[in-house]
Amino acid sequence: MTDQSARHRPTDIGLHHKSRLLSIVFDDGVAFELPYEYLRVFSKAAEVRTLGQPVTGKEAVDIEQIEPQGQYGVRILFDDGHDTGIYSWDTLYALGVDRERNWAAYLKALEQIGYQRQEPQQEEKRIKLLYFNWLAQKLRKETEELVAPPSVVDLDTLLVWLGRRKPGAAPLFDRERVRVTLNKQFAEGFSRLHDGDEVGIIPTSPTAPATPDLV
Repeated sequence: MTDQSARHRPTDIGLHHKSRLLSIVFDDGVAFELPYEYLRVFSKAAEVRTLGQPVTGKEAVDIEQIEPQGQYGVRILFDDGHDTGIYSWDTLYALGVDRERNWAAYLKALEQIGYQRQEPQQEEKRIKLLYFNWLAQKLRKETEELVAPPSVVDLDTLLVWLGRRKPGAAPLFDRERVRVTLNKQFAEGFSRLHDGDEVGIIPTSPTAPATPDLV
């Protein structure tokens, strides 16, 4: 592959070790957050592609570092010793676009071989919440710290839980009404939460939904 062959080029790329996500923004404005496990099991390395069955046991894999490969991609070094996977920019773009379909196919393949995928051991999660605009007015607070229950594993489940804490609060945390940041970066709902994370919840509309008194 030559440097000129890449159709998509990144403008920003970063590792988020707490949530085990690689974030990447491309020059067309499209951004993806790709879980480390997803990148590991979909490595293009020959020893992975020729296995004949899905890679297993990578639920808690970490990325130690990424190394540039010319102008066309990166080599990703995982903490399980896998370091031969070269990910071109176009490969990362395609993995982002096809993530849901790829992951569904992967889970089906695991089921076919009888492998029971295990989520990484859940940890106690003390989360700092920041509320903005009418949300802060409705809740009568701009920030709070709380310990999330084990059922809260990502931003989507956090919003659902927050909406259930008080009667009538659910509309305030509707995913269509708010954007969410994780450690000061806008994040997707599937972004995983860990102890010490900071979550900002920002209304997308200037008008608050009608709700009863929540205090």
